[in-house]
Amino acid sequence: MLAALAVRVGHRHIHVGGDWLAREIAEQHAPHGLLGILIQIAVLRAGAARPDRRFFELPQLLAPGDLLVFNDTRVIKARLKGEKASGGRVEVLIERALSEHEALAQVRASKPPRAGSVLRLADSIEVRVLAREGEFYRLRFPEDVHQLLERHGSVPLPPYISHAPRTEDERRYQTVYARSAGAVAAPTAGLHFDEPLLAALAERGVESAYVTLHVGAGTFQPVRVKDLAKHRMHGERYAIPQATAAAIGETRKRGGSIVAVGTTTLRCLEASAAAHGAPVAGAAETDLFITPGFEFRVVDRLVTNFHLPKSTLLVLVSAFAGIERVRRAYRHAIDARYRFYSYGDAMLVDKIPA
Repeated sequence: MLAALAVRVGHRHIHVGGDWLAREIAEQHAPHGLLGILIQIAVLRAGAARPDRRFFELPQLLAPGDLLVFNDTRVIKARLKGEKASGGRVEVLIERALSEHEALAQVRASKPPRAGSVLRLADSIEVRVLAREGEFYRLRFPEDVHQLLERHGSVPLPPYISHAPRTEDERRYQTVYARSAGAVAAPTAGLHFDEPLLAALAERGVESAYVTLHVGAGTFQPVRVKDLAKHRMHGERYAIPQATAAAIGETRKRGGSIVAVGTTTLRCLEASAAAHGAPVAGAAETDLFITPGFEFRVVDRLVTNFHLPKSTLLVLVSAFAGIERVRRAYRHAIDARYRFYSYGDAMLVDKIPA
């Protein structure tokens, strides 16, 4: 049994017992809509008479005319293992491709590699270390980075998943609507959706739109400082299509709710709105860290998983829904034996009134 974990948000603590950590994903892409049998959802809103639902009931929790916004990023096989010229073992996690032959990456080794040194990855790929850039290294590959990763890389499962990546993880650690390759972690709230559920939402009159935010390795980095203002986020690339910006505007006009599927979708929309007053079409990069007191301009409701203690994601959810409401949700989830983290259950939360 893992020791209890805690996160400090402002002056509050949320404790999560290790028994509730989901290390295996429930089968969300099963035929015949079996999703709802295995995935639960907690509804966190004022006056909710029934806090527990099955995920297939989500259409009944939304109204016709609401807009669900999804992150359609696709996880790449970003992890490579190998050795240094000295023979020491090394593990590389690609953060992003900078060009056809260069990439920014995290490198784990007994001693930091020096600029100019060569890493031998996947038994045969010689990669040159060009420079260190903060927590990352700029690496040069002999061939196209994406093609090499597809042939030799492995799925970068979260660090608390104990098993090595398996063939089924390539399918399960991917949303059914993923299409834009570039993430090193899945937008996990989207893992709960399958084709039958998307069809049921459309039949209900709930509209859908998409953004792309390529989740970086920084999503695994905990908050290590007591003062949240001192925490620095890694930059992540995002893009908002014109159709999505227009759909948000139309939803606002008809009085519908903007429902973000996952914290990455919320960050994308709110980062654009913080810069422009409202989400605008185009591509950009954000290092926005959403903390209590942030002014939310776009998102009304959020579908999200139960997150790691000391994570920026939990801080974001607490800012959106309120610290005490989130504490109550986590206590209830523990009592009801919900599954936690990337492969776990979810909650639907309303924005705290201003």
